[in-house]
Amino acid sequence: MRGWWWLLLWAASGQVLAQACVVHSQSERLNVQVCQQNDNIPEKLFHDGFCQPNLPGEKVDVQFVDECPAGAFGVCHGAQVQNMPYRQDIHYYDVASDAAYLRPFCEQKSRGQWQVPGIQSNRAPQGSGN
Repeated sequence: MRGWWWLLLWAASGQVLAQACVVHSQSERLNVQVCQQNDNIPEKLFHDGFCQPNLPGEKVDVQFVDECPAGAFGVCHGAQVQNMPYRQDIHYYDVASDAAYLRPFCEQKSRGQWQVPGIQSNRAPQGSGN
């Protein structure tokens, strides 16, 4: 049920305009990393709210970067917090089996689009007239 932890982290965390934050959380039994890439969230709200998760009992380290690092097993593009207009891309690292929980949450609750890095989408490229 490690997947539920990811959902809680996402709900408690944040966003930034043209910025990203890598959130690394550790507890006695978990070692988890996500990266949130801001799509349209005001910079201060992203920095001071979305990227500052409140996870009691967890050691949390947040680093701000220009873009999320490679190596994610899945990305929720355009994730939206319920009842808010803001969107972000959430990159998930470490435990690929968590995708079984994260993909449905991404697509149904966050109204995002799940993508596995390195796998092409089924959509035709824009501007291809052939």
